[in-house]
Amino acid sequence: MAGSGAAAATPRDEPPEEPEGGGRRWGAQHAGARELAELYSPGKRLQEWISVILCFSLICFNFYNLLFYLRLEHTPSVIVGIFAGVVTADFLSGLFHWGADTWGSVELPIVGKAFIRPFREHHIDPTAITRHDFIETNGDNCFMTLVPLANMAYKFVSFSPEALYETCPWECYVFALIIFITMTNQIHKWSHTYFGLPRWVIFLQDWHIILPRKHHRIHHVSPHETYFCITTGWLNYPLEKIRFWRCLENIIQGLTGEKPRADDMKWAQKIK
Repeated sequence: MAGSGAAAATPRDEPPEEPEGGGRRWGAQHAGARELAELYSPGKRLQEWISVILCFSLICFNFYNLLFYLRLEHTPSVIVGIFAGVVTADFLSGLFHWGADTWGSVELPIVGKAFIRPFREHHIDPTAITRHDFIETNGDNCFMTLVPLANMAYKFVSFSPEALYETCPWECYVFALIIFITMTNQIHKWSHTYFGLPRWVIFLQDWHIILPRKHHRIHHVSPHETYFCITTGWLNYPLEKIRFWRCLENIIQGLTGEKPRADDMKWAQKIK
């Protein structure tokens, strides 16, 4: 989360975070936003706490072991691996974000309230994420990385030193991928935060090392059909140029008859 000693961000480029023209539809007072926020349950909170604790415990364990097996000759492949991990994380963030924004329903068993609900809430109350604490913000991303983190830890306790030496560059790629997936929603939260950000976060945003605020604002123009990648945002422009998401939507709609973002629009149009 934001560092306590850093200087506050200036309110420059503050977005309206509401649709163009007409009355205000977005916001915490929106009927759909209030209903979705009330679906956040104690069970969900417990799942997030467990996920965060396990995730960061495994991250510390795996990081220590990676450092132990790293050698100077690994440097070029590790640099390439870390870069590839960041790019892969950006793509996967877009794929998951697109899937949850575009398909499914809050009424779906298990996954609806647990995983689709936050996406519906976010589009009608974009700044709600800035009011979420570290656990609520990052719990789901931590949950998604538990299996690869546990698999990496298993390798460190069961593989021979020789095998670990050989696979170290690959594990650095996987570790970078995991770290950036874990931090994606925190980065996303920062892209909606216009006051009190640490200087180092603003620096990373301004140099487009992580998702910039102006860049992410493009996604929040209704009907939220573009710029889904929210880790660094590097892949948004090229994916948009080749109409990647639109092509996937056309294929799925042709096969299933389901209309993209129908559930998202239903919640946005709620008035009571």
